[in-house]
Amino acid sequence: MTSTVVRLMQDLETIGRDPIRGGYSRPGFGEHELTMLEWFVAEAKARGLDVERDQNGITWAWWDLPAEQTAERTADQTSAREHAIATGSHLDSVPGGGAFDGPLGVASSLASLDQLQEREAKGELRRRKPLVLAVFPEEEGSRFGVACLGSRLITGAITPERALSLTDREGNSFADAARATGLNPDLMGADRARLAGLDAFVELHVEQGKFLGNNPLGPAVAVASSILGHGRWRFSFFGQGNHAGTTLMVDRRDPMVAAAAFVLAVRETVAAQADARGTVGRLEPVPGGTNVVASRVDVWLDVRHPEDTVTAALVQSIYDRAVAAAGAEGCTMDMVEESMSGTVHFDDSLSRSLVTSLSATTSGVEMLPSGAGHDAGILAAHLPSAMIFTRNPSGISHAPEEHVEDADAQAGVDALTDALAALLSEEAAQ
Repeated sequence: MTSTVVRLMQDLETIGRDPIRGGYSRPGFGEHELTMLEWFVAEAKARGLDVERDQNGITWAWWDLPAEQTAERTADQTSAREHAIATGSHLDSVPGGGAFDGPLGVASSLASLDQLQEREAKGELRRRKPLVLAVFPEEEGSRFGVACLGSRLITGAITPERALSLTDREGNSFADAARATGLNPDLMGADRARLAGLDAFVELHVEQGKFLGNNPLGPAVAVASSILGHGRWRFSFFGQGNHAGTTLMVDRRDPMVAAAAFVLAVRETVAAQADARGTVGRLEPVPGGTNVVASRVDVWLDVRHPEDTVTAALVQSIYDRAVAAAGAEGCTMDMVEESMSGTVHFDDSLSRSLVTSLSATTSGVEMLPSGAGHDAGILAAHLPSAMIFTRNPSGISHAPEEHVEDADAQAGVDALTDALAALLSEEAAQ
């Protein structure tokens, strides 16, 4: 019999396939993400959950307490939805991304809910807290340039003014995109009351590295210990646009040449620093004609390192080399920081309690650092947060080759269920 999580992932297989890049392209607040969100809402309602979409575009599906627990809370003058445990992930993707980054966490939350409801029906689980499944929009930042946009908005990590002014490649503003999906941009922003009602957030995610994949006979899951500090910067090189045939090579001020030198400088600078990562994954010439010397070239840089001071020093070194590369070609250069997230260390007590919960049925569960950013990392500054990683045999992510075996996907669900059951059974602190 096909497991619930495998069936749920199969439901999404045809949504957002990219015929050019391969894999999936599901930009935030775009057609494919919204189609998947409709799927999630239908699945949640079929399970008896109360679904709402907040002012920041985050979707919440509530599994409220049974009537007797709700009555107990009312007697104690405690709101029925206080001290909730949250789980979930995102549905958007990078351009040409894999099938599992994001959707596996959402599908696993639904499959885990099925197991929890079955345990409760059998009397094997007595919840003391409600559970809410959350789907965060624009986690990848592939459309508007800022990752984890939904979680940044609800926590106040980004101001509504800055978020609403962001634009995509076609010049559409985030404000217009949000409005087109039924949101009111005037209401966006930090929602500390909602966050205060959550006791913990646990996000299941495909591992975006090779640790679990290097040990195929070991446990299929691990618990996150931290998230590497990371940021995005846009470097713009300005030169003189001109005709490709009539402009002599000695007369050119070509920003593409400066940008090419910059890309090599990034590689050299970052490779010299232990534990650092530096990536140029996007470059856009303007106007972009084959027979045109560009007038401007925009280049996006991603830098990551466990120590935020080292990240800052790396970016400064790269900036200095960008200035030199521009000057050598008779061009000018400008840098803009689009986002920066410092290194996150997950709540140690919560993470270790997850390891304890999972170890009851899975031996050898370890804690791993993550080189990738997640909504859980943004939420961690405001409430206890943790992550469970599910094995990816190749370690490849943000690419079509990203993969999770069916048995490992089910193992992830089982682990999430055990972790949530333990958290839901705890007495709510007064």
